Amino acid sequence: MTKISFRLVRSTLLASAMLVPVTAYAAADAPDAAASGEIVVTARYRDESIQQVPIAITAVSGASLNERGIHNLQDLSATIPSVDFRTSASNKDRSVFVRGVGTISTSPGVESSVSTVVDGVVLARPGQATLDVGEVSRIEVLRGPQGTLFGKNSSAGVINVVTAAPSEAFHAYTEGTATTDEEYRLKAGVTGSAASNVTARIDGLYAKYDGNVRNLNTGSKVNGYERYGVRGKIEARPTETLKLSLAGDYLHSYDDATSVYTSTSQTAYPTGTVTNSAPLAAFLSGAGITPSGSNRELSTNFDTNVRDKNYGGSLTGELQLGDYSITSITAYREWKNRQHQDNDGLSQLSATFPQIEDYGKLASSQLSQELRLTSPKGGLIDYVVGAYYMRAKTDETYTRTVTRLISGTAVPVTGVANYGVLSKNYAVFGEANLNFTSWLRAFAGYRSIWDDLSYYHERTSTNDPTNSGSSSLDITSIRAYHQSQGSTSQRGDSYRGGIQADVTPATHAYFTYGRGYKGSAYNVYFNMRSLNATTPLDEIVLKPETSDSFEAGIKGTALDGQVTYAVAVYHTKFHNYQANYNDVVGGAQVTRLINAGTVESKGVELEFGLHPIPGLSLDTSLAYTDAKVVHFNCPVRAPTSCDIDGQPLPFAPKWKLYSNFSYRFALTDSLNLEIQSDVLLKSKTQYSLTQTPSTVQPGYVIWNASVALLGADDSWQVRGFVKNLTNQHYATLLANGVLAGTSRFVPRDDKRYGGIMLRKGF
Repeated sequence: MTKISFRLVRSTLLASAMLVPVTAYAAADAPDAAASGEIVVTARYRDESIQQVPIAITAVSGASLNERGIHNLQDLSATIPSVDFRTSASNKDRSVFVRGVGTISTSPGVESSVSTVVDGVVLARPGQATLDVGEVSRIEVLRGPQGTLFGKNSSAGVINVVTAAPSEAFHAYTEGTATTDEEYRLKAGVTGSAASNVTARIDGLYAKYDGNVRNLNTGSKVNGYERYGVRGKIEARPTETLKLSLAGDYLHSYDDATSVYTSTSQTAYPTGTVTNSAPLAAFLSGAGITPSGSNRELSTNFDTNVRDKNYGGSLTGELQLGDYSITSITAYREWKNRQHQDNDGLSQLSATFPQIEDYGKLASSQLSQELRLTSPKGGLIDYVVGAYYMRAKTDETYTRTVTRLISGTAVPVTGVANYGVLSKNYAVFGEANLNFTSWLRAFAGYRSIWDDLSYYHERTSTNDPTNSGSSSLDITSIRAYHQSQGSTSQRGDSYRGGIQADVTPATHAYFTYGRGYKGSAYNVYFNMRSLNATTPLDEIVLKPETSDSFEAGIKGTALDGQVTYAVAVYHTKFHNYQANYNDVVGGAQVTRLINAGTVESKGVELEFGLHPIPGLSLDTSLAYTDAKVVHFNCPVRAPTSCDIDGQPLPFAPKWKLYSNFSYRFALTDSLNLEIQSDVLLKSKTQYSLTQTPSTVQPGYVIWNASVALLGADDSWQVRGFVKNLTNQHYATLLANGVLAGTSRFVPRDDKRYGGIMLRKGF
């Protein structure tokens, strides 16, 4: 272990010594717990105990999410060691990573390696998954390739979100949260019987936070948000064997996330050469900004912002045919994204630095249909087989205006790019268990995938009014006229197999081999173009990304459920890894999506729960992740510094630990008290595939705590909490500035704050 890792572990142990326990993953906290206290999940399209599923999986209940203030996948990544998250100014550029593997791209022509599924519906675009999750029953995180059952864009893992369902009995709730730095959240919902054999539920959300960054030029607080939305569900049972579920949701989000300068210099890889920008230093000093790792000030012409509308509906039918069941899920979704960015990050035009203003519009839609047949359990063979179809279309318009100061005159140049993709995915799949004995079984699954992918791209520029496309007319990432289109069709396979043994009635061991598959991709982005007359277009088709994964694990319970544990050891190698790489063409930075080569992720994961007496819980998760580049394919005209073989993958800390403690006990017959605390340890993390030393986040520890008064029947609670007790500053993303220097994205809990949450059920 490195020196900094030792210091982090020591700090964590010292903090833990002062903690009083809290329930995070305890089965008693989960609304889907079985009578025995085991958590029930649907990782294989069946209701199964989490301890008996031969997959590395973590499940977090909705109640636990609420009590710890986890509202989106970025929050979730701070509590599950094998998960990380890349933030950005826009949802469409944010990504989830599992075991150090994810997809970073601004192109709509590529899918994430981590799939997000909401109530059985796969979300086509990564950005759809990064918004507020609202009221949920639980979230399951499945680690490793899951393409057999969950589709092609799950070669690294799956985030499975199960939203709250209607109930027969009437129930309503309201929940409000307010913090010392003026974040406000309000949730409310009601469920119950709407008619004979019909139940319904509706949940609403409103949340607002001005932010924790100050724009000194506009006088605004930024890095905040405003969100509001509603989700409704109706379940009907027209016959004893048929259940129909109709669901719909709408969420509007306004975010003004932005980066601030941590330094006026950049450090090159592999030379370590430091380049300092005196003009940037002079501007920041004149604006009253001191760049540092704790800086929360910027000065831009306007407040960068992004608006999202995410909505859709689904119809799920479940038909029992004797002991067999047929499930049909028909879904349609749309996502609209609007962004306005001050891309240069400065409020002053100079001869050194141009001003760059970007507008982006995205419209995405998807239609999907899934059909499954599930056999009964208990025989020699039980299985799930099915078929799947999705049609997804994304259209984007991106406008960039670059204004230069030439001979004392401001000279603007505007480029407009219209581009988009259309993808169609067809698949048949199945997974079966072969039950040799009551304690020994084998399992195998297969998915056959057909992909059709096409794109178009047309860009015009006021710097090239005749659309000549001459490279001599290029200017600061506004390329001359460019037009291209293309299509590809591919067939691929995803499969897995393994063996599972019940070593004892409460101890289960497994070994699995899995092959992941992610289809072909196109690099379709604003400034792409042909490099010269003989070099292919940047929009060349990328080969499918495949992975080979080996995993062994053991999980179980002891002492009548007072102890729960799960250990997984894995090794996954990715071939034709699809990744973004920053390159320079014609003096301008180009973000290029490429088949980066071969990468691998190997490691060990441990989850341990201790529940010695009712109300007392200690849950700890630890991940050691060694994710690195095995061989990198340098893109055409890339600098020699692209030799990064053996270097770590971005967003892949070697060590990550999360401990969550609670103790709930009775004060009176009608009143309970809960004392809670949790701690996150994260070792240093490289945020850039280019391995620049200035984009490494040092290791840190975050410590949170809360105290709650609760009704003995759980009908109400009042919870006071403090986030980031030690006032630890860190960055969720470090990157080279667009023009110079190094910048960071400031997390929500970059400084200590407190709050109160009240929840009342009726």
